[in-house]
Amino acid sequence: MSALLSELGDRTPLYAPRRKTIMSEGEAGVFMYVVLEGTVAISIKGKAVEKVGEGGVFGEMALVDKSPRMATAVAESDCSLLTINRTDFLALVKTRPDFAMSILRALADRLRFLTSRYG
Repeated sequence: MSALLSELGDRTPLYAPRRKTIMSEGEAGVFMYVVLEGTVAISIKGKAVEKVGEGGVFGEMALVDKSPRMATAVAESDCSLLTINRTDFLALVKTRPDFAMSILRALADRLRFLTSRYG
């Protein structure tokens, strides 16, 4: 992921101050996010399910299947985020196997965590 970040480093990061809602459950997914600095709290139906720190990603599921957001993300601390839109996401998946694998790993890790926690 670090090579990808340096490749996409020309983008202006999105700043999200503490307590800022970054995405909301049910809305259309336009971007996925890479946490450059800070921590983001993820909740589903008001229940905290995960914290995403530096180098972590969230919001990618909506770009994969075009479905509404499954979760809400709120900046737990002041955050700097890299945004990736669906067009760039699909291009990266096609041209960067390391990016595609990192997304698959993130999805698999999240599925395992949620399955172990909520059965």
